Amino acid sequence: MVKIMFVCTGNICRSPMAHYYMQSKVKELGLENEFLISSCGTYAINGERSTDNAILSMKAYDVDLTPHRATNIGDTDIGNYDFVITLTVKHKNDIINYYKELKDKTFTLKEFVNDDVNYKDVDDPWGLNIMVYKDTAKEIVENVDKLIQKLLRK
Repeated sequence: MVKIMFVCTGNICRSPMAHYYMQSKVKELGLENEFLISSCGTYAINGERSTDNAILSMKAYDVDLTPHRATNIGDTDIGNYDFVITLTVKHKNDIINYYKELKDKTFTLKEFVNDDVNYKDVDDPWGLNIMVYKDTAKEIVENVDKLIQKLLRK
């Protein structure tokens, strides 16, 4: 079983979008027993719900974020995951600084799936309008699709 932890800041927008989308896709492919997918936030407040705009933007991909509740990184077993996939370089650096043993398995989503990407962040849509959220969702979906394909080739 491949264990993947998506990480952003508050675990209410980007990382749950990636988490629930990937979970939905691997289930669609009949591979749900081959992946354990989770998400957390470096500054998450446990129990917070995803933002309304995150929920709305993921509906276009038939993904329901309403059951999601935020989890702080400190309340996870992140060391037991095969891949820690962050949404920004800052998240990646924070994790590597705090969890030195995760250095070789922590990547930004975009750098992990793209060979020659210059900008490695998926920008935070928090507090912005629905169009920004939809753009963020599209970016996450495109990159998570690449992530699934890459992992299936391994």
